[in-house]
Amino acid sequence: MLAIRLPKELEDRLADMAKKTGRTKTFYAKEAIMNYLEDLEDAYIAEKRLDEFYKLGEKAVPLSQVRKELGLDT
Repeated sequence: MLAIRLPKELEDRLADMAKKTGRTKTFYAKEAIMNYLEDLEDAYIAEKRLDEFYKLGEKAVPLSQVRKELGLDT
């Protein structure tokens, strides 16, 4: 169970959206939190992989070089 206090303006916007769409405020709050967490998890994974990449001494390769090596520049 989670209870949060929202600023009045945000609460009003959420209530308005729920009323216009026939969904509940809870539905939109859960959707927003889920999407935010997914984005945040992706960012943490990307940051971790980037740190590992640099710890291995890897160097970035320009996209143009990768495309050329893969034969994608035609």
